[in-house]
This record gives sequence, structure tokens and C-alpha cells, in this order.
Amino acid sequence: MDVSVSGGLSRPSSREVEAVMAAADVLLRVVAHSVAEVEDIVNTPQLRVLVLIHSRGPQNLGGVAAELGVHASNATRICDRLVTADLLERREDPADRRYIRLELTGKGKELVNSVLEHRRQAIAEVISRMPAGRRPALAAALEAFAAAAGGRGTSDGRFTLATGN
Repeated sequence: MDVSVSGGLSRPSSREVEAVMAAADVLLRVVAHSVAEVEDIVNTPQLRVLVLIHSRGPQNLGGVAAELGVHASNATRICDRLVTADLLERREDPADRRYIRLELTGKGKELVNSVLEHRRQAIAEVISRMPAGRRPALAAALEAFAAAAGGRGTSDGRFTLATGN
């Protein structure tokens, strides 16, 4: 039953809302498992930095601090640990030598790619258990859902399922 809400949109049914919540629970479980696989290498703030740089390209410390919502000194400590672990490297910014760019090393790219690949495989496994005839409708519905949300999720590495690559 469609109930009109402001702007001429219809209110979703409780079944529709509950279905999305159940799917979100499954997706969060997938993400949690992928994070657990790298907990012995990086902690959550470090993973967030790696995914941020993987998805948006090289960053400076100010950008990292802003994205994490932390003071620059905290971002510096996080990034220092990632540099020490050979997951991140500092380089002069060619556009402005006063700034230092933070870039993933090969090892850092491998770690992020492994987390994202784990997520892709786990999602593919769930989808493979669906009837093949229902999968195109799932893809179309999820594309519409993402578009209705503005097409952009979170860049938070704990929860990001893809990086737009």
C-alpha cells in the first residue's frame, strides 16, 4: 500500500523497510568478516585511512584528519604507523612542495584489495544462492536504492563495500 508523503513520494511499506534492513545486516556481516581478517595487521582507524587513500587517491594529513574527524596529531600518529608498516608512504606534493602527499605502497594496495575482494566474494556467494532469474531485479533494485540515496555511500573503510574502481 503506497501512502503519500511530502513531495509526492510514497511511504515504503514495513515489508520493504524490513527487507532492506535484513539485507543491510547481511552486508554488515560481510564487512565485519573482512575487517576481522586484517585486524592483526591494521586497526580500524588505519584501515579507514588506507581505504580513503585507495578510493580518493593521495591525501595530505589535513584531509585524513578531516575525514577521520580527529586532530591532525592523531592523524599523524595513525599515518606514522602505516608508514612504519610499509603500507603508506610520504611524498612531496608536486603541485606544492610545502605539502606531503600520503600514498599507498604496493603492500598497502594489496591489503585494501584483499579486503575488498573478500567482500566481493562473500557477496557473490550469497547472490549465487539466489534463483538466477531474480538476480537482474536485485541489481536493478539496488542500483535504484543507491541512486535514491545520492549514489554515494561511505568512504569509511570499516563499511565501504567498493571504492568506485
